[in-house]
Amino acid sequence: MYKQKKSKPKIRRLSPSNYTKNTKFNSKFQIFAQGIKQLSWSWQACLPLACLIVLGWGYVAVAQTPAAGPTTAELKVALDTLWVAIAAFLVFFMNAGFCMLETGFCRQKNAVNVLAKNLIVFALATVAFWAIGFALMFGNGNDFIGLSGFFLSGADNSPATGDAYQGVFKALNWAGVPLAAKFLFQLVFAGTAATIVSGAVAERIKFVDFLIFSLLLVGIAYPITGHWIWGAGWLAKSGFWDFAGCTVVHSVGGWAALMGAAFLGPRIGKYQDKQVVALPGHNMSIATLGCLILWLGWFGFNPGSVMAADPSAITHIALTTNMAGAVGGIAATATAWLYLGKPDLSMIINGILAGLVGITASCAYVTISSSFVIGLIAGVLVVFAVTFFDKIGIDDPVGATSVHLVCGIWGTLAVGLWSVGPGVYSWYGEGLGPAKGLFAGGGFGQLFTQLIGVVSVGGMTVLLSTIFWLVLKATLGIRVSREEELEGLDIGEHGMEAYSGFVKETGSGTFAEGYGTGITKDKY
Repeated sequence: MYKQKKSKPKIRRLSPSNYTKNTKFNSKFQIFAQGIKQLSWSWQACLPLACLIVLGWGYVAVAQTPAAGPTTAELKVALDTLWVAIAAFLVFFMNAGFCMLETGFCRQKNAVNVLAKNLIVFALATVAFWAIGFALMFGNGNDFIGLSGFFLSGADNSPATGDAYQGVFKALNWAGVPLAAKFLFQLVFAGTAATIVSGAVAERIKFVDFLIFSLLLVGIAYPITGHWIWGAGWLAKSGFWDFAGCTVVHSVGGWAALMGAAFLGPRIGKYQDKQVVALPGHNMSIATLGCLILWLGWFGFNPGSVMAADPSAITHIALTTNMAGAVGGIAATATAWLYLGKPDLSMIINGILAGLVGITASCAYVTISSSFVIGLIAGVLVVFAVTFFDKIGIDDPVGATSVHLVCGIWGTLAVGLWSVGPGVYSWYGEGLGPAKGLFAGGGFGQLFTQLIGVVSVGGMTVLLSTIFWLVLKATLGIRVSREEELEGLDIGEHGMEAYSGFVKETGSGTFAEGYGTGITKDKY
């Protein structure tokens, strides 16, 4: 019988390379499968669910339309706001500089009092400026005072600018940042004006009177004159320019300080046998630290007043500011060395601050070489101003009137002398700054306008400050008793001392009685 042959199965031969790949794959698969088998049943049940979740996420990511990024305009607002906030923080930090400077320039028995005043004054300024000051200064009103926006309320569509702005603070419609940023930056300026007064009235004023006066200054006097200039008031319409506050901040604080020192009278022991007696500060180290902090803060004070992240404007203003401060310190050193016989450290410190104050009004409108001259003259002026006020009986322990009032006036007038006029700098267009100054070929017009601003703001500040001080003097009395002043305001006003437990020097080669108790008998 015919037997059918069985066909032999074909054997597929693998190449050596394919055989190796399949072997590795099978080995890895077996390891993976063995690993899964070792998992508990609950974990094994979760694996399919995890795969579904991953697949679902992938589908959503592919199907979703990418979100649109911020526009150029939105990025500009964000950068401008960030810069304004940083500048405001720098100016706020100047409070620490004032604390250190004034405390170092005063005697140790009044250290706590000076520190307490400088600390609480910004807290008071915050409330007063929020409630009433900001509205009086920038609120819509007339040429003399703002009448809307109290408690930071009312319509506002910031950061819209120009004609697009619709709100109750039209005086600030040029700044393309949110209203909160505008308020924060202006608040730290208002606090600075009140702090200036603290040093001039130090070591003999009642604590409560200083607090009340600070509220009145920040809430009423400062914003009224500020409205004339920065609030689109009558001085602004007359062509008066003050970029960062020579008059608005420093002169106003200086006039108020001058009146306070005059009504208080000199400290006990300042004048003996018709001679001026020096009452040196107790810690020049922290006074120097305070000067450096203030110098740093000025890089927020002046460049921050651009209220926009304009790199050209910010850097130019920072350079003019720094140059004036540096030259002011050098000029004061040389002047004190020649005039007083020694390079007095307190004069060096005040010379730096004088240069910084002197350039504040014109920092955006002048060249760097002009800032050199402005700082030079300010450094010389402050040395003679300190000795002048001493001779006429105005006792200012820290030289606040010399630095902020005298050099604030000088800086305001400097705008009318060295302003380059429109068309020179990119940020300085027609209608955005003063006309050419006298030494730039512009004649006396701008200088005369600046002089009108100095006189009018000074007159109003003196008037209001005089009313405030006289009312306080008639009701509460503004000066501490003789006993409290001799013992020190730290004990009389606060019941504590800054250096309790330390040996305290009372005279050359002698130390206080009661070492360890912190009680001293100062010599006058």
